[in-house]
Amino acid sequence: GKQKIYFADQEQLPAASDADLRSLDGQITALTSQVQTLQQSCRQMEAELKDLNSSMTTPEMAREMEELRRDCASYTERLERIKSATNHVSPEEKEKVCSEQKLYCREWRRRKRM
Repeated sequence: GKQKIYFADQEQLPAASDADLRSLDGQITALTSQVQTLQQSCRQMEAELKDLNSSMTTPEMAREMEELRRDCASYTERLERIKSATNHVSPEEKEKVCSEQKLYCREWRRRKRM
């Protein structure tokens, strides 16, 4: 297919002087700098928004704290029950069981080698 190209006839426009072009270049530079500053500010605000969206709200934090308090209370109660139990194993009994276990393991290894 054929293509058509349209362009503006610039012959009718006044010619820009070098001073005008330098002025326009200065404006472009200033505006470009302003755009970069605004983009950086926007990125910082988006990061802050993301951080705020991922953090807990006050009601969520209150629920979490209440749940942790309940957990802490149940663990404290359990610890108290364990401490008050009368069926603890004495260190002597523990040592006796460990030594018997070691003897059993040695005997088992010795028999295995035979």
